[in-house]
This record gives sequence, structure tokens and C-alpha cells, in this order.
Amino acid sequence: MSRKQSLFINRELSWLRFNSRVLAQCNKDIPLLEKLKFLAIYTTNLDEFYMIRIAGLKQLFAAGVVTSGSDEMSPLDQLREIRKYLQNEHKIVEAHYNDVKNSLAKENLFIKNYEELDEGLKQKCDTYFFSNILPVIVPIAVDATHPFPHLNNLSFSLAVKLSDVEHPEILKYGMIRISRVLPRFIQPNENVYVPIETIVKRHAEEIFPGYKLISSCVFRVTRNADIVIEEEEADDFMMILEQGLKLRRKGAFVRMQIAHDADPEILEFLNSHMKIFHKDIYYSKIPLTLSSLWQIASNKDFSHLANPLYTPKTLPPFGENINIFEAIDKEDIMLMHPYESFDPVMQFVKEASKDPKVISIRMTLYRVDKNSPIIQSLIDAASDGKQVTVMVELKARFDEENNLHWAKELENAGAHVIYGITGFKVHAKVSQVIRQVGDKLKFYMHFGTGNYNGSSAKIYTDISLFTSRNEFANDSTIFFHILSGYNKNRRLQTLSMSPFQIKERIIEKIKFEASKGKEGRIIAKMNALIDTDVINELSKASNAGVKIDLIVRGVCGLRPNVAGKSENIRVRSIIGKYLEHARILYFKHAEPKIYISSADWMPRNLERRLELMTPIYEPRLQERMLELLELQLSDNELAFELQQDGEYKQLTVKDNEKSINSHDVLEAYVNKIYKSLKKDTDKAKADLIATKLLKES
Repeated sequence: MSRKQSLFINRELSWLRFNSRVLAQCNKDIPLLEKLKFLAIYTTNLDEFYMIRIAGLKQLFAAGVVTSGSDEMSPLDQLREIRKYLQNEHKIVEAHYNDVKNSLAKENLFIKNYEELDEGLKQKCDTYFFSNILPVIVPIAVDATHPFPHLNNLSFSLAVKLSDVEHPEILKYGMIRISRVLPRFIQPNENVYVPIETIVKRHAEEIFPGYKLISSCVFRVTRNADIVIEEEEADDFMMILEQGLKLRRKGAFVRMQIAHDADPEILEFLNSHMKIFHKDIYYSKIPLTLSSLWQIASNKDFSHLANPLYTPKTLPPFGENINIFEAIDKEDIMLMHPYESFDPVMQFVKEASKDPKVISIRMTLYRVDKNSPIIQSLIDAASDGKQVTVMVELKARFDEENNLHWAKELENAGAHVIYGITGFKVHAKVSQVIRQVGDKLKFYMHFGTGNYNGSSAKIYTDISLFTSRNEFANDSTIFFHILSGYNKNRRLQTLSMSPFQIKERIIEKIKFEASKGKEGRIIAKMNALIDTDVINELSKASNAGVKIDLIVRGVCGLRPNVAGKSENIRVRSIIGKYLEHARILYFKHAEPKIYISSADWMPRNLERRLELMTPIYEPRLQERMLELLELQLSDNELAFELQQDGEYKQLTVKDNEKSINSHDVLEAYVNKIYKSLKKDTDKAKADLIATKLLKES
């Protein structure tokens, strides 16, 4: 069978197309600083892709693996395709950067190299160099007595070729390491940003006195950043993880980025020590480390060049002077972040820490804020003598150090801290509060699709569910017992838990819809779809006549509209102001019909992580989630549709068609409810307005 007819799309190539959709936001008529943000996000994504995915492919190739993945592409073929794709796409990145830079200049916001500045600004940069840069940068000589230095992952340096002033025939090579503690851009004026390396270059001869600068070029290296820990052999997991974090800095080189006009002799000098494959060297005509463009995009003096700031709203039943537990006692409550505020989630834990009736708080933490109010509430609760059990996932990639810090703080406060489950990551988002009410215990739960992180909750779309249902109480208690004790093959009744249940229940529901033939209907929203077994079942359901809509933000390994395989499957990706992160599932004939989940449909989530899938029982909440899914299926501004050839097509508004931007619609939806409540405190009236608004959208 030819690859074109295959049901499966290569995972890595699908990811590249996702990042291309991020980059494609720069084609849109959006504010200039928003375009800078998308360039920064694109670059950050690509860094992680190289650190993890490319590094993994290189290891597979070195190990002699012939094929990997359901599409059966070899690691070598994948590496070749990826390099070709990225080499071509870098030209697009350069074009976008230059276009945005030139457009910003028309708005009196400039990105200029040192040599482009007037004398007054040069003098300011010189003063800053001697007072702030020179004391921090590290000049490095490389010769017989000075070995080539260790370069940390994503380290950023200026390589130099020098000649001895007294003996010009003597050439020396070295580098100037630019510390991460320094800003990427220096700001001599409120509206001028200067790449730091251009200032360092100007003063290279003062950094190496007695030498003349012949040539220089900026470069940046990327290393394998995956951590492999033999957990079965780890007596002290925290110590082993700390050692792994140190080793991450020494992983094998997988990429070098360098200025396009680099002196060939400097390049030869660098690569004689680093031995990077020549096709993994990327030449750039624009500044490296574009992830630091956030520094410019955050300039509040130019906020008119960014999207208007949206403030998440707190809606009834939550609000001022509301007892959060009394509110949850009355009804299941659902929040849509970031349109609705994350404050009630933080308040849930804070009130629990202070409530004298609360005897126990249990929680999973995967990625939390640097200065987390939730952690502080848990520390306060433990210090007050409450039973606090916290599962802190130390293996949350790139958050390991932050999580290590908080784990120690919680343990010092007297909380029972669980550091992980051998062989698995704990990715479920759940908290449980137990209150003593009279002679009975009352349970309150929060289930989420996103992390307990107030910062990311402002830019990630996620779902929160608060409930006090008994069936959830029993299952959440069992789940936390599984985390803290020895439990083999224990199953939940109402909730579904991976690695044992989520996948089998998803497949059961897909099969049940397939049994309904053309009456079957599935809508599934997630971040990634890769699992081969699930894809095969979706294919069978499609062949049975089931209409299937998949809203997959990132990687999708299923090829739609393949004859005899996926003719009834449509796949779309929503990319816009917010990062789509919620996992919501709709099965028309299931009972209940709606589920939220912490898990994507990937083998790692369904087979190698502890995840939770939560049914939504309340009819009005089911209706709300279905309307949200249908809204995103009608979006014709932010949506890209996956084509049979694996490419994505940006949807456009057709003649006589209403323009629908789901992010704008949901902002307006929540704003209108909030304003109506300000005018009229009648909650029933506000609910009626809210229902009409979402349906009309």
C-alpha cells in the first residue's frame, strides 16, 4: 500500500505541520506584537522538538531501528524529511521576522543592531556594556592549555577569530559566552531594542585585550534533553532525578544554529570540537533565540499593538462572599478557562486550608506556578494539622526543578508527598477535600483537563468540574489510595483511569456508535491523536457510517477521507489567541454522552500514564459542552482542516457566510453574562441570556 493511501500519518511530520500552523498566524491581520508572540512560540516549540523528538530519532537510527511508528517510516527517512522541511520553513520564518520588524519600525518601535544606532544610543549601550554585561559574560580561549568548554543546552555564544596585535600572523579562536541572566535585547530607549550580541561584538577587543578581532559569529547549540531514569534501581528518587537534570546539560549535540555569514574557519573550529552532522547546522539571517521576543512583545508602552487584554470573569454560583462548599453542594459546577476565572479553583484549596471542618486535602500536581498560591494553601493546611496528601509529578518534563522545590517545601510543612509511580507519570488533574459535617464525611472534588497553574490558566483553554457526587467521591478516594499504596489492577466504577480503563472504555464507546451505523455520531476534542488501536476503531466506525469530527490541536496520526478507511472522518485544528488544551468527548448514544479527560489519545497517555476520564452527568452541563464543540466545528477563522495528503488547509469565510472566531465568541459569551449580572442579579435571567448567546453563535 502506498503511503498516500495509508490510514496513518507520520507523527513527527504531523507535528511539524502543527508548528507551521502556529507560524501561519503571522499571515493573519492580527496586531504586530501578537505576531512576535507567535514567532516566539514557534521557536520554543521547535527547540523542544529537537531536544526530545529529533534526539530520539537519532538514537533509534544509531541503534539500527529500521521502522518506527504505525506509518512505517524509518528513523533515517524521518530525519531527512524533517531537515528538508525545516530548511525550507526557515526562509518563511526569516520573512515573517523581517516583515514584523519593518512594520514595527513604522509604529516607532525598533529592533536595531549596535552599528545601526545613532551616536547617542551607542554611548548608552557602551555604558550598559561596561556596567552590566562585561562583569557577567565569560571570555573563553581555546588552545593547547584551554580546552574547548562545555556548552549547556540552548547556550548562546559569540565565536571569535582573533589575531595577536604584536604578531598578526598568530591566530587564536575562542568564544564569548552570553549568560542567560542577561536580557536578550538591550533597551537604550523605551522604543529601541538592540540584540545583545551586536554590543558584545563591538567590544570584543576589550574583552580580549591585546588581540584584534578578525571575524565573529553568533551561534547556539541544542542538546538531547530527554532524561532516562532507572526507577527500579533508584533508592532515592529525588537524588536520582537531580542527577538526571545535571546530565541533561551534557546530552549529545543535536543541532547548531549559526549566523549565515559565519567565517568558514570559525565554523570549522567549532565543529571540529562538537562534531555536529552538517545537515543539522542551520544558518540564519535573523537573530537567534527568537523565543526571547516575548521581551519585546510584553512592552506595555506599545499595548496598542497587542490584542486587547481580556480579564477572565468569575460567574455565579461563585463570587464574593460565597461559601464554595455550599455552592458545590447544590449542583455540579463547570468552568471554561480562560474565559472564566481560575480563581475559584485556587479558592477551593484556600477555603479548604482554613475551614475547621476540613480534615483532609488530596491533590495531584503536574505543572504549577513558580509562586503558586495553591502550594501555599496546601502548606498552610499541613501546618494547621490537616491531613494533606500531594502527588507531585517530578517527571513533568522541563518542570522537574520547580516541582522538586515545591515537593521539598510541602514535605517540610508536614504534607505527605508522593513523588511518582514507578514506570508511570501521573498526569491526572484531580483534587479532593473531605469535610466532617456532623457525624458524616462529605466529599468535594475538582476534576480538570489542565494543570493547577494560575498563569497558564489565562492562556490555555481548559475545563474545570466541581462536584460532590458520591460516585465520584468513592472513585477519587480509590484513585488516591492507588497513588499512595500498593494496588494492582484496581479499577474505578464511574471515573475511568489509565493505563487500565480509559482506552478500553473509549474503544467500547466507539464500537457502540459503530453499531448504530449512520445514526452514530462522535465528536472528540484533544491535543493529539496517535494511538493505533483507537485510530483503527475510528476507521471501522467510519466504514459503518458514523459521522466523526475530530478537533485535534496538534499531532494527528489519522489520515481523513481515505476511501474505505476514513471517508466519514473530518479533522480540524484550532489555532488562535489561546492554546487549545481541553479534552472533551461526545458519543451520541453513550450514557452519559459527554466526558472530559486529562488524557490525549496517545499511547503514552493511555498506556504509560495515570490519567482520569470524567463523565458529565448534569444535562445542562452536557448541553453546554456539546454547544462548545459545535461552536468550534463552525469556526471558520481559526480552524485548519486536515487534508488527505497530510497538509492542513486554512478555512476562510465564504460569501454570505457568518464569520465565526470561537475565541472571540466565548469571550463575548462570558462578558455578556457578566455584564447582565452587574445590571440584574437574577441568576435565572443570566442563565437564559447565556444559553441563547451560545446557541445563536
